Amino acid sequence: MTRLEILRYSSTFAAKVKDLEFRITSADSRSAARCGVLVTAHGEVETPVFMPVGTQGTVKSIHQRDLEQDAKAGILLSNTYHLFLRPGMDVLKAAGGLHRFIGWPHPMLTDSGGFQVFSLSDIRKLKEEGAEFRSHIDGSKHFFTPERVVDIQRIIGADIMMAFDECTPYPVDLAYARDSMERTLRWLRRGWQQFRESEQLYDYPQAFFPIVQGSTYPELRRISAEQTVEAGCDGNAIGGLSVGEPVEQMYDMIHLVNAILPVDKPRYLMGVGTPSNLLESIALGIDMFDCVMPTRNGRNGSIFTFEGRINIKNEKWKQDFSPIEENGASFVDTMFSKAYLRHLIVSGEILGSQISSLHNVAFYLRLMQEAREKIKDGTFVGWKKEMTYRLSKKL
Repeated sequence: MTRLEILRYSSTFAAKVKDLEFRITSADSRSAARCGVLVTAHGEVETPVFMPVGTQGTVKSIHQRDLEQDAKAGILLSNTYHLFLRPGMDVLKAAGGLHRFIGWPHPMLTDSGGFQVFSLSDIRKLKEEGAEFRSHIDGSKHFFTPERVVDIQRIIGADIMMAFDECTPYPVDLAYARDSMERTLRWLRRGWQQFRESEQLYDYPQAFFPIVQGSTYPELRRISAEQTVEAGCDGNAIGGLSVGEPVEQMYDMIHLVNAILPVDKPRYLMGVGTPSNLLESIALGIDMFDCVMPTRNGRNGSIFTFEGRINIKNEKWKQDFSPIEENGASFVDTMFSKAYLRHLIVSGEILGSQISSLHNVAFYLRLMQEAREKIKDGTFVGWKKEMTYRLSKKL
C-alpha cells in the first residue's frame, strides 16, 4: 500500500470516528501507572506514549518512513506557532491539512504555540484579549487569541489540539504566577467555546485539551486543575514544568494535579523530559509525553541506551567498532559502530544527525513499550527502579 493509499484509507477510517475515546486497559497495583488505548480519527495509540516532536511538520533528521516502520511512532506532535508562520495557513488549507501535507496517516497533536509566543518576551505584548508578537523569521506582527488559535488548529487538522495558555518561567513570584494562571483559565473558557461552536474543516473530528498551569505553587496548581476539570474537555494536559525547577518539585506538582484530573481521561505532561523523568511520571499516572530531547541531544552526540548515556564525541569511542547498542531499538544500532557514528558527529556530517536522532527516538519509544509491558504483567515498580539506575549511568 502506497503512502497516498494509506492516507486515503485513514480518511475513510477517520470519517467513522465520532469522538476521541480513551480506554484504560491495565493498571499497576503499586503505583498510579496505567496502560490505555487512545482512539483518534487517524488510528489507535497505546499509552503510555511518547510523541516525537515534529515542530514544523518534520521530526528533525528523520524520514517519516523511518519514524513509522523502524521507530514505530504512533503519534507525532507539531507546533501551531511555527506552522502558522511557515508554511502558513493558506498552504495547509489547500493541502487538506497537515496529515496530507507531510504524508503522515497516523494520529497527530498540535501544541497551541503558547510556549513559543511567551518565550519571545522581548518581541511580544501580552493583553487580556491575547498575545501580540513579532515573527522570529521576518519581524512581521501577529496576534494570537484563544479563539484564533482554535481556528488555526482547525486548519492544521491535528487529531488533538491544545488550548492557548501562558507558560510562566521559573522562578516566578506568586503574584505573577496567580495572574498568569487565572488568565490561562479565562482563555481556556474562550477557546473551549470556540472549539464547540466552530466546525471541523475536514472529514474527521478533532479533540481539545486544556492545560493546567500554576508554576510550582501547590494552591495555584490545585485551583487550575479543579477549574480545568470543570470545563469537561476531551483530555487534560499539565504545562509549565521542566522549565528549570528542581525535579522533585516537578514530581510534587504532577502528583498533586493527577489526584484531581479525571481518571478516565488521558493526561498529557508537556515538554518532559529525560528517560528517568518519563518513568517516574508514568508511575504518577501520566499517559502522554513529548520532548525535543531525543533529537536535540542526538544531534549533539548524546546517545541514550538501555545501559546508560553515551557522549559519542569522547575519544574513548574513536576505535570502538562495536554496535551502537546491542539489541537496540532501531536498525541503525547494529548497522553502524560507535566509532563510525563518532566520526560522523565530530565531522558534522548530516548522516550522523540522522543516525543518532533515529536511535534516540526509537529508544524512547521502546522504553514506552517496555513500560506498558511491565505495567500489564505487574512488575513495573521494580523494573522502573532498575531502569532508573541504569539510565543514570554515563558510559
